[in-house]
Amino acid sequence: MQHSAINELSILLVLAFIIFISPYFSKISKIPIAPIEIMMGIIFGFFGLIPHSEPFKIVAEVGFFYLMFLAGTEIDLKSFFKIEKSIIKLALAYLTILYIVAGVFSAFISPAFLVIVVVPLMSVGILSTLFKEYGKNEPWLNTAMIAGGIGEVLSIALLTLMSAYIEFGNSIELFSSIYYLILFIVLCVLGFKGLEVLFWWYPNLKILLMPHDDKSEKDIRLSMALFFSTVAVMIYLNLEIVLGAFIAGSFIATFFNHKKDLPHKLGSFGFGFLVPIFFVYIGTTVELEYLLVPGVLDNAVKLMIFMIIVRVISSMIFVKRFGLYDSILFGLSLSMPLTLLVAVATVAYNAGNIAKELYFAFIIASIFEVILSMILIKFTNYLKFRLK
Repeated sequence: MQHSAINELSILLVLAFIIFISPYFSKISKIPIAPIEIMMGIIFGFFGLIPHSEPFKIVAEVGFFYLMFLAGTEIDLKSFFKIEKSIIKLALAYLTILYIVAGVFSAFISPAFLVIVVVPLMSVGILSTLFKEYGKNEPWLNTAMIAGGIGEVLSIALLTLMSAYIEFGNSIELFSSIYYLILFIVLCVLGFKGLEVLFWWYPNLKILLMPHDDKSEKDIRLSMALFFSTVAVMIYLNLEIVLGAFIAGSFIATFFNHKKDLPHKLGSFGFGFLVPIFFVYIGTTVELEYLLVPGVLDNAVKLMIFMIIVRVISSMIFVKRFGLYDSILFGLSLSMPLTLLVAVATVAYNAGNIAKELYFAFIIASIFEVILSMILIKFTNYLKFRLK
């Protein structure tokens, strides 16, 4: 058997083991599955059981894009117009504070564009898992999802611009990418408005596209068609694919909310297959021996502490509305931008803008943030009820 075939076989067997066993480790350790999968990827990769493979990398990238698609399915754009205006104002104020802090620190830390993207980074991927434990009746958690959704859109847009800046610099191609980004967003807004009118005039069209009694899985087929079509458009426009995947997911959540089980069906496929492959792959890119190299572990801890503290302090603008403990819980719940932090680090590292040591620091920090934030959320929630 050829060496490459043995490598592929090894990857398949190890992936099968990790995908199966991760939920059990997660249940025992009380740590979310995503960090567990990254850590197992680091360990198995260190022992050479998951060698480098181009097909594995491609499937992992598809898993990441699908994760962003699933994050989009958490955002029903119509519901934003029904949210209390005071909540929206507080959420925007919270995000503004983060961007101001990022702007201040970018004057002292290089590269500045990376600081502006990383400090206010938001991702609702891990945040959505908190609903399973704390329910959907917690005001701090519902507001965190609103702020996180807005923040994630801004983060993905900035990631797109950062990617273009890294690739093209200050050349005409950069401005061309900005033009295409604005054009894409404008077309998306017009498309949403147009479809809103279309479905208002012909409400049965939604049922025709995604019937309630569906033996042909038309809902999944349409979702996948939309996902791949949007990815193709982003590739053609040379824009960051995650933005298109996220918008495609929000399209599903906005216009086909009559299919209550659809997000669960899409999530079951993603979190049970494609997404774990992405997290395991990220783990394999971390060389374990680098943890002892100066500038890796210490920078990871500094970044983790800084991002959590900034978010918790900024969340104090909610004290009058939520009280101290719920405000802290709000800030902690938005301190886990694992997927986008990994994405930003990967884009910057592949382009040669950050050293390998700093790339590993970002990856380790993304894992530590989730673990520490989850522990602090449990502890704060315990104190809240203990001191009532």
